Amino acid sequence: MANPPKGEPFPENRRDDDAGATFVLQSKGQWWHAGFHLTTAIVGPTILTLPYAFRGLGWGLGLFCLTLMGVVTFYAYYLMSKVLDHCEKAGRRHIRFRELAADVLGSGWMFYFVIFIQTAINCGVGVGAILLAGQCIEILYSSISPHGSLKLYDFIAMVTVIMIVLSQLPSFHSLRHINLCSLFLSLGYTALVVGACIHAGTSKNAPPRDYSLEPKKSARAFSAFTSLSILAAIFGNGILPEIQATLAPPATGKMVKGLCMCYGVIGVTFYSAAVSGYWTFGNKSNSNILKSLMPDDGPSLAPTWVLGLGVIFVLLQLFAIGLVYSQVAYEIMEKKSADVDQGMFSKRNLIPRIILRTIYMILCGTVAAMLPFFGDINGVVGAIGFIPLDFILPMLLYNMTFKPQKSSFTYWINISIMVVFSGVGIMGAFSSIRKLVLDASRFKLFDNNVVD
Repeated sequence: MANPPKGEPFPENRRDDDAGATFVLQSKGQWWHAGFHLTTAIVGPTILTLPYAFRGLGWGLGLFCLTLMGVVTFYAYYLMSKVLDHCEKAGRRHIRFRELAADVLGSGWMFYFVIFIQTAINCGVGVGAILLAGQCIEILYSSISPHGSLKLYDFIAMVTVIMIVLSQLPSFHSLRHINLCSLFLSLGYTALVVGACIHAGTSKNAPPRDYSLEPKKSARAFSAFTSLSILAAIFGNGILPEIQATLAPPATGKMVKGLCMCYGVIGVTFYSAAVSGYWTFGNKSNSNILKSLMPDDGPSLAPTWVLGLGVIFVLLQLFAIGLVYSQVAYEIMEKKSADVDQGMFSKRNLIPRIILRTIYMILCGTVAAMLPFFGDINGVVGAIGFIPLDFILPMLLYNMTFKPQKSSFTYWINISIMVVFSGVGIMGAFSSIRKLVLDASRFKLFDNNVVD
């Protein structure tokens, strides 16, 4: 593990001796490349979980919380970008979240705290991406061969092999074209799923709609906090400094343009998927709305070709998402294992890269096969990972960097957001872990069904 910066913060000229920065976090991108990376990090198949998140909130609170999360995260990412720009102008360009936090807050333990949280996010998203990709292939397989012998863990193994191959792309910047394709894929499958939900909701076989919440107040509260954690995971990314690090210097102002591109896509996809899915299935929404459209005990509720194409689009984008969230892990690995003087593709650096990235992907694939809890994983990762990094730390970093007057509106907005989302994070973690423990009784290791 890397040591926290002591005394002088991380300056630009130290990149020459840092293999993680030189090889993985190459600073060559333009603002639209950052937009592609951000969109892939945020707008993913997790949006298919939005109707499921609405189950614990209902219509009014669901739409309010969805909008609030969007506004707060855009504001948080904007503030973090401002802090990064400020540090760069002062001659301290930070390319890693952990070093930014340790520099601004002046505490070595923040360095390790951010590493821990980012590791939880990377592993959680990596496991979730592989699990959902395996589930997508299983959906296609079961539609072609309903009584086939292959199980979910077989498809997870297939996905893991593909991810091992793709993980050898050397740098974050090298993913820019893949992430552009990812952006179009997200728009494509959202349009297909929304069309399928409208078709299902207006057909003669439309499922009965029930938008009622849990009858017990305690269960309703737990469901609501779990839903908030899922929404936090859907809006979160936790790697904004690493994405901004891929921009060619000076990076000042470029990230805001990338954020505007990303949130334009969010506005189109999130609301349409959430509203259409919850309108059609209500509190029976599955943690993957595609499963609701393709029930196990009846015919598909939309044309097969529409659902099949949507599943293929989701599957292809999942590979890009898995790659994006692996970059922090790869950067940490190469900071210790690579020799910057030997060249990116030298035998000295290529062999350790292949070995370490392969081991990382195998571990993610093994956990995905053992613990099929896609919806629950989203909730836990959101509560313990995305909420601290995306809803609390950006406001704290801004207040510490720019020191707004304590009587100012900005100061109290930031404090209010930190307090509210600290509470949401604590309750969300408790309720998400509680649901994970309750669901644990419903599965066996390497089970063939994803628990909702």
